[in-house]
Amino acid sequence: MKLGLTAIAVAALLSLSTNSHLSLSVAAVAQQQQPAVPDAPTPQAPKPLASDVNGPITPGQGAGETTTGPTSSSNPPGQQPAPASQAPSNQVPANQVKDQVQTTAPEQPAAGEGVEKISNILHVSTTFVEVPVTVKDPKGKLVAGLTYRDFRVFENETREPIAFFTTDSFPLSIAFVIDQSLTTDVMAKVNNSLGAIQGALTPYDEVAVFTYNNGAQNRSGGFTGAQSARVPFVLSMAKAAGEEMLVPVNDGPMAGCNIRQNGNCVDPNIQPGRSAGGSTFMTIPKEIHTLNDAILAAAKELSTRPKGRRRIIYVISDGKENGSKAKFNDVRDYLLTNKTAVYGTLVGDSARWGEGSVSRVHLPFSMYDNILIKYAHATGGVLDSERGVDGIEKSYARIAEEARNQYTLGYYTHQPVIDTRFRKIEVRLERSGMEVIAKTGYKTSGEDQH
Repeated sequence: MKLGLTAIAVAALLSLSTNSHLSLSVAAVAQQQQPAVPDAPTPQAPKPLASDVNGPITPGQGAGETTTGPTSSSNPPGQQPAPASQAPSNQVPANQVKDQVQTTAPEQPAAGEGVEKISNILHVSTTFVEVPVTVKDPKGKLVAGLTYRDFRVFENETREPIAFFTTDSFPLSIAFVIDQSLTTDVMAKVNNSLGAIQGALTPYDEVAVFTYNNGAQNRSGGFTGAQSARVPFVLSMAKAAGEEMLVPVNDGPMAGCNIRQNGNCVDPNIQPGRSAGGSTFMTIPKEIHTLNDAILAAAKELSTRPKGRRRIIYVISDGKENGSKAKFNDVRDYLLTNKTAVYGTLVGDSARWGEGSVSRVHLPFSMYDNILIKYAHATGGVLDSERGVDGIEKSYARIAEEARNQYTLGYYTHQPVIDTRFRKIEVRLERSGMEVIAKTGYKTSGEDQH
C-alpha cells in the first residue's frame, strides 16, 4: 500500500514539473517573439561649424559686428539663444531723460573743423537735428564762452541729449529781399544804405538779391561771391523811387477823376464807374505788398545751396503784407523744412516805438502791418528797427555778425523720420538773465528721408 502511495506521489510531482517547464518555455517563446520598445533619443549638441567657413555673412551672427556675449553653448539644451535685439543696452530711453543731467559729452570737434563735421553728420544721419542758437545778455550783446553744459534742448517737451556742439563760424548764403513798395522818403534812405551791405560780408559768403512790389523779382539771377565786383551792380538794380502815399478821397466832388484824356481818366486806378465807383464815390485801390511771395522765392533759391552753410533771408522792409499768393503758414513750414532763418531791418512805420505791439491786432479784411516779426520768431532770426541811414547801415554789419557767430547744437531725434508733423523745439539756458534765440521747431523733408 505504501508503495502504491509513493508511486502516486512521484507521478504527481513529475506532472507538476512537466507543467511548470511547459509554462516557462511558453513564456520564453512569447518574450522572444515580442519586439523590444526602444528608448527616446537623447538631445544631441549641434556639430561645430567647419573652420574654413568664410564670407561677408557669418553663419549664426549675420552681417554685423561680432559681439562679446555668452555663446550658444551656455544656453540650456533645447533653448534658442536670445536675439541680438534683446541684448541689454546702455542707452536711456528718450522719455526718461527729461529731467536728468547729461553725463556723456557730445562730439566737440577742434576749432575750424565744426563745419566739415556737421556737414558729414547731416549727410549720413537721417535723424540728426541741427539747431543754431544765438545768446544775448540784457544789453543785447552776444554772449561767448558757453559750453554744452549750459544748454538743454527739448523736442515735443522731451529732453534730448546733445550729441554735437561747436562754436565755429559758418559761411553765409544770404538772399537779400528789398521792399520797393515803401514810401518815397523811406525808399531813399534804403537806396543810400545798400552800399554798406558788401562791407558786412566776408569772401566766404555768397549773396543773391530779390526785390518785390507787386510780385517778386530775382535781380541777381542766382548766388554770387559776396566780395565780387558784380554785387554793387546788382544792388544798384534794386533801387527804386518808392510810392507816394497821398491822402485818398473816396467821396464828394473831388472823388472822381479830375485829369482826363480823350474822355478817360489818366489814372486807371481811379477811373469812375464799375469797381472804382461812380462820380460821387470811388473805391480806394488796395495797397499791394507781396512779402510772402518774395520770401518764398528767396527760400527756393536758398534750398539749392550745399550743406554746411547758413541759409539766411535778410529782409529790408516795413513788414507789410497784402496780395501775396502764398500763405504765411505754408511759407513758414517751407523755411523750417529747409533750415532757413529770416533776419531783417525794419524801416518806415514799423521802426516806430510801440508799432510792433499795435501790429499784433489784425483787423479783418485789412493787410498785415508787420508780418516780418512772425517769420523771425519762428525761424530763429533777429530783427532791427532803424529809421536813419546810419542806423540801417550799422544794422547790416550787426545782424551779419550775429548770424555768423552762433552756437550750433545737434541731437538725434526720437521721432520716426516718416513722421512729417511739426516738431516743437525749445532751447533753455542754465544761466538766468540771458536771451536765447533759436527756431521754434522744424519739419522733416524728402531730402532727410534717404
